[in-house]
Amino acid sequence: MSPQPLALPADDWSDWLAGYVTDRLETVAETLALLADGNARDTADVLGLWNDADIALRGADSAAGLFVEVHPDAAVRRRGEELVQQVDRVRTERDLDRALYDVVAATDPAGLDEQAARMREHVLRDFRRGGVDRDEQTRARLRVIAERLTVLEQDFGRAIRDDVRAIRLAPDRLAGLPDDFVAAHPPAEDGLVAVTTDYPDYRPFRAYARDAEARRSLTIEFESRGWPVNDAVLHEMFDLRHEKARLVGYDSWPDYDAAVKMVGTGEAITEFIERISAAAAAAGRRDLDAVLARRRADDPAGTVDRSDIGYYTELIRREQFDVDARQVRRYFDFTRVRAGLLEVTGRLFGLEYRPVDVPRWHPEVTVYDVYAAGERRGRIYLDLHPRDGKYKHAAQFDLVSGVTDRLLPEGVLVCNFSRGLMEHQDVVTLFHEFGHLIHHVLGGRQEWVRFSGVATEWDFVEAPSQMLEEWAWDAAILGMFAVDETGAAIPADLVARMRAAKDFGKGIAIQTQVGYTAVSYLLHRDRPADHTGAVSDAMARYGVLPALPGTHFQTSFGHLAGYTSAYYTYLWSLVIAKDLFSAFDPADLLDPAVAQRYRDLILAPGGSRNAADLITTFLGRPTTFDAFATWLNRAPIPQPAR
Repeated sequence: MSPQPLALPADDWSDWLAGYVTDRLETVAETLALLADGNARDTADVLGLWNDADIALRGADSAAGLFVEVHPDAAVRRRGEELVQQVDRVRTERDLDRALYDVVAATDPAGLDEQAARMREHVLRDFRRGGVDRDEQTRARLRVIAERLTVLEQDFGRAIRDDVRAIRLAPDRLAGLPDDFVAAHPPAEDGLVAVTTDYPDYRPFRAYARDAEARRSLTIEFESRGWPVNDAVLHEMFDLRHEKARLVGYDSWPDYDAAVKMVGTGEAITEFIERISAAAAAAGRRDLDAVLARRRADDPAGTVDRSDIGYYTELIRREQFDVDARQVRRYFDFTRVRAGLLEVTGRLFGLEYRPVDVPRWHPEVTVYDVYAAGERRGRIYLDLHPRDGKYKHAAQFDLVSGVTDRLLPEGVLVCNFSRGLMEHQDVVTLFHEFGHLIHHVLGGRQEWVRFSGVATEWDFVEAPSQMLEEWAWDAAILGMFAVDETGAAIPADLVARMRAAKDFGKGIAIQTQVGYTAVSYLLHRDRPADHTGAVSDAMARYGVLPALPGTHFQTSFGHLAGYTSAYYTYLWSLVIAKDLFSAFDPADLLDPAVAQRYRDLILAPGGSRNAADLITTFLGRPTTFDAFATWLNRAPIPQPAR
């Protein structure tokens, strides 16, 4: 019998979640006890038992971690946090159990196939990185650190989720915003309009609001979420990560974290930051000079800060490239975009999405079973609109990790988009995040759950999703679903202008990402006493513009919990993504031959091979910097007004 999707409850979510997680943790305990019972077993049986326990542990972790971020009931979220702590304690105990390590280390790798041998190597590596070979006093301290870090990371994320801020304005200060935005923000009884730091408010406001003071006020609120509570959380978090790295034999947390990534070492991150910064310097200066010139056309004595970049970038695109994003959004009704995304990716990867009516945690969540050649390959949940207590960014979460003939992969896309008209940039984001979801499903046929789905080195994880963004810029692709209120498809010449306009601002965008990368890395490496000052210095040096006075960007920089010191991943992956895209024909992005070859060679293997090997197999050569450099150095070409 083929595996069936997980049955979620119609109600009593708290009890269901607790029971689901507890059952799996009991399976973990029973399976690991069996593994360490002293009976002789061959290598295949040892690894098989380890895999059984890992399947149960990952299932518990995925469910608890997901519903902490998305469930609308605060009590369920709190229950989920308690369960995540239990899961992490079990994982820590497993990884510090010397008896278990001895069982795995004593196995004979001779005769194992490539995947089983890789599995064995990864398990032993994880044991050593966990500190299993240290003395009992050190292992005891590592247990304390692991448990405390789990709590700190939860505190950090919760503070960001719950800290939704707002500015209140007279209605005339919405000048420049699209009509549907204004209509969705009627004045309250006191005559003022509230604009929040949630993305459907924040992004359009920064891009279109003519009121510079209001833009600045909202930016300050957005970049201070989580302050001041998260400042102390980050200090303790960074100190404990550093201590853990030192206890298991590394000089710093970045060295520890990088050792299992493509980059290899913390020092290599420094070198990459400098290389990307140098590569983007000319494009960033060109963009910033253009923004400053346009700003001074309004005010000869004017200066530019971070709250101005989005507005003046859009203004230049409107005036010099004939692209008004406020008009472009007419073509991107959310419901049509979602349907178009499924049609495009279905054709691209040979998939069919069949809607299913099953229990889910919120009425706005949509659910689809994913089929290939008539066979069900997984299930996806799309949770795409903001609400109180929900994760504030955009990400793909695992619900179930796929295992061949045992478990169907199930993933959840969590975003915060408008329910009506979308910004085109949000369409790009949707394609990006859906790339992770497809990777999870297509990579979910693995014997070893350790390699299921998006299980490659973490600095390759973003590359497939960044590459899929290209489809959101193609006229033929957009013509499949982007229509205005009259039913007219988005004109090809408008898409051509949009593509020309996106070349403007990319230098600033890349340098801003370099700034965030430096923040992520340097806060972990140096652990400065003054985080806010260090962030401002890093952004001034690498990110084009310093942080705004009065802001505390780091306290709402959620990636400091997940990506830790490795935010460089986004730029590292982007270099690879540009190279991967060079294998496609830009004139026919739905060519099934290259798309399905990419599906089979890059996505389907999951983490069963090193990322560098996947890339070389697909491209026929190792990856290079060339395609990225060509794209970055391509100067924007202004378009004449029609």
